[in-house]
Amino acid sequence: MAASSAVSRKIRESAGDRIFLAAVYTLLILVVIAVLYPLIFIISSSISSPAAVTSGKVWLWPVDISFKGFRVLFNTPEIISGYGNSIFYTAAGTLISVILTVMIAYPLSRRTFFGRNTLMMIITFTMIFSGGLIPTYMVVKEMHLIDTRWALLIPNAIWVWQVIIARSFFQASIPEELLEASEIDGCSDMRFILSVVLPLSKPILAVLVLMYAVGQWNAYFDALIYLKSANLFPLQLVLRSIIIQNNSAGNMDAIAMVERQQMAELLKYALIVVATLPVLVIYPFVQRYFVQGMLVGSVKG
Repeated sequence: MAASSAVSRKIRESAGDRIFLAAVYTLLILVVIAVLYPLIFIISSSISSPAAVTSGKVWLWPVDISFKGFRVLFNTPEIISGYGNSIFYTAAGTLISVILTVMIAYPLSRRTFFGRNTLMMIITFTMIFSGGLIPTYMVVKEMHLIDTRWALLIPNAIWVWQVIIARSFFQASIPEELLEASEIDGCSDMRFILSVVLPLSKPILAVLVLMYAVGQWNAYFDALIYLKSANLFPLQLVLRSIIIQNNSAGNMDAIAMVERQQMAELLKYALIVVATLPVLVIYPFVQRYFVQGMLVGSVKG
């Protein structure tokens, strides 16, 4: 009897609500299609034959399945070297960036830190105005970082937006009373950060790791400007060189030129898959912390 009365009291959706929900679901379906179709198309094109790709036969599913593009890539020694360099730049750069970001964001989140508002204003100012490419290059050159691995790790180690997010998270999640209680117990500032702040900051650390890792993995322009030795090139520069080499026709007959152009088109899609695969693999493991950290860090400033 109680169950039937509960069902009868169930709130019925009005016609306007149903229309609204139908519009929302339709929009979400369109967004999913807009996101999934390019991914499916790129993967399908990367494992199709070169002739099918250049002729436009591939629009959703693979045509004449072939892994020729991946075989060409992984038979190139520079690819393995570029992968190793990108992994090193990503791991080392992310570690350095996260440590420096926490070191500057946590003090800025404490009310007892003298001059924190002025310092925060100066840091935020750099989001709008920067020295420019030539002055930055001159600084890097004077520091003797040109054509070294440090040129990709130090100049852009801290991103202001990440500092703002981390600062907001620390303000919202690490109360001043917790610091005062630890000081009464004789806890030093460094021990408080290592034993209390970091364990409570897994969401924002996941956000920082993912953002910095993606940025380091996709870094291209800095490597192009500062690096000269091919053995230091990250994957992105190696892939660029391969595409340029396959696009340059040179002195060859028409048949060879067509084959070269077909292979260059196929390599583009294979390169996209190769370059984005590590990020796609890492993201599901930090997605839960990423969403939580972004929500908490964006509420209060």
